[in-house]
Amino acid sequence: MPRVSEDHLNARREQILVAARACFMRKGVHNTTMQDLIHEAGLSVGAVYRYFKSKDEIINAISETVAGSLVLRLHAVAENETLSLIEAMGQVVDVIDEQARPGGNFPMGLQVWSEATLDPAIGAIVRDRFHEMRALFTTLAERAVARGEVAAGSDPDAVAAALFALMPGYAVQVVLTGSPGKEAYLAGLRALLVR
Repeated sequence: MPRVSEDHLNARREQILVAARACFMRKGVHNTTMQDLIHEAGLSVGAVYRYFKSKDEIINAISETVAGSLVLRLHAVAENETLSLIEAMGQVVDVIDEQARPGGNFPMGLQVWSEATLDPAIGAIVRDRFHEMRALFTTLAERAVARGEVAAGSDPDAVAAALFALMPGYAVQVVLTGSPGKEAYLAGLRALLVR
């Protein structure tokens, strides 16, 4: 019997994840069952369970893909030492805007966050992703403290937590109301940073 190629296995896995995203966006994470995912993927039960044993595993795989992409983009911003804090946050807002647009991943992220408050396994997934992303804001905060862009003696971890918290808040506003735009957000951030 011929062996299945790695490309074929990856294509099947991605087919399941695409189906899951579609189901989650249409029915919500909570209301989507494994049967829904199997039907949407157009595969047999065995084929789907070969890759994922549960809906939580699928959510984790989607989260890894989405968060992984975000982390790479945020990492590039954090590594660019030439950027001021406002410039860096402007680039972060660009990343968030891409995800908040129609077809972006942020609307599904909202559903996963909601589910995280009810399901401890999903809560652990979200916690891990948040810690990973927030760590990159610590780099920005350390640089901002060293450059005097925030109050002298500020705790970089506290500054990072505050900066990171602004991002989901910004994205929620954009998704639900269509505003503020990048320039309004950055103007507000500049006003908060005035010492």
